[in-house]
Amino acid sequence: MRFSPHTQEDRDAMLSVIGARSVDDLFADIPASVRLDRPLDLPAGLPEMEVRRLLAGLAQQNRDTDQMVSFLGGGAYDRYVPSVVGEMLRRSEFYTSYTPYQAEISQGTLQVIFEFQSLIAALTGMDVAQASLYDGATAVAEAAMLAYGHTGRTRIVVARSVDPQYRGVLRTYAEGHDLEVVEAPLRDGRADPDEVRRLAENAACVIVQHPNFFGLLEEPQALVEAAHAQGALYIAVADPVSLAVLRPPGEYGADVAVGEGQPLGISLSFGGPYLGFMGVKQEYLRRLPGRIVGETTDHDGNRGYVLTFQTREQHIRRERATSNICTNQGLMALAATIYVSLLGPSGLRQAAALSIEGAHRLAAGLEGTPLQPAFGGAFGFEVALRSPVAPQAMQEALLREGFLGPLDLGRFYPELAGHVLFSVTERRTPEEIDHLVRELRGMAS
Repeated sequence: MRFSPHTQEDRDAMLSVIGARSVDDLFADIPASVRLDRPLDLPAGLPEMEVRRLLAGLAQQNRDTDQMVSFLGGGAYDRYVPSVVGEMLRRSEFYTSYTPYQAEISQGTLQVIFEFQSLIAALTGMDVAQASLYDGATAVAEAAMLAYGHTGRTRIVVARSVDPQYRGVLRTYAEGHDLEVVEAPLRDGRADPDEVRRLAENAACVIVQHPNFFGLLEEPQALVEAAHAQGALYIAVADPVSLAVLRPPGEYGADVAVGEGQPLGISLSFGGPYLGFMGVKQEYLRRLPGRIVGETTDHDGNRGYVLTFQTREQHIRRERATSNICTNQGLMALAATIYVSLLGPSGLRQAAALSIEGAHRLAAGLEGTPLQPAFGGAFGFEVALRSPVAPQAMQEALLREGFLGPLDLGRFYPELAGHVLFSVTERRTPEEIDHLVRELRGMAS
């Protein structure tokens, strides 16, 4: 009882009320063999001043992306978050809002979500978007469940160039529905339209990431045609910043567009909370998971916002629910909305262009060394390289120089052992990239 604030008198009074003789009586149903029969092995308590000193010392052992130069990517990106995003998020009317359970009195929250939906629809080129999902991985899995519900087919085709963690979550979802997940093989790091057409027979959907996990540009038009030729839906996995310079999924015929919203003004934050987004063609509107906010007018003709196409929470009618997701990442959706509104189309294009220029500067700086692109063709702001240096040794050497990265591709793709992935964002200056190039050239020589 060393770590309980209650006095012995407090404990005796509580035990008397519930009719127990001792605290041990409360655990009588737990077998003695699994009960701890000794005091917890914890140090003695410390005064508050010493606790603060101890925690400050531990915190100083951490180094973050404000102190390190990050070239890590693969799904989470060190993009610049303007100060106004955090200032707006910390406003009390936003900061305390979790989710609009009483929609009629949550007009501000609903309006923000409506704006988020509108921005995602504009970015993806889709007819309609929903209020957000937990992250990019669950967005991919939920899109596959939408396709399964719409077609009744039980095969899911996913390109092997899709983020490995997304594919892992997809397989977890599929197992619960007895769905078959088939991975489409790659040709020079990209999905092969001919293989996709072959595998998509009797498939509910084809899932392709563009740019893909290696940063490569896929052939979305050919892949859409291959999927549609077999009656399968096409699910595009997109990086939202890349959509400022690439054709949006809606323009090349995708049925569903999903992705991770973290690059839109959300810090890395030890991996979360992040933000998933989903946009669809109009015909799939009623199969969208989670929340959808609509715009309407009230009795007096004033503009207002409501949750629509569901009975408050989808789990109320479980047998008819399109998903087990019944809420949304409201605060993260707000961050993305502020970020995109602040940058606007030109600012978002500039962030994407600077990232692409930086990645190509990195690749060009390594010409003539053994560190060469693993795949041919066009790439965006991530570049996969063959490395004569063991990835772990490279990571450790770069860490000593103040760099984070690269990602070891062999962790996810055994056939790519000895390959690494570098990611460049608008935060990386030409001087930082050139410094990295010098370090890498020295390692590879």
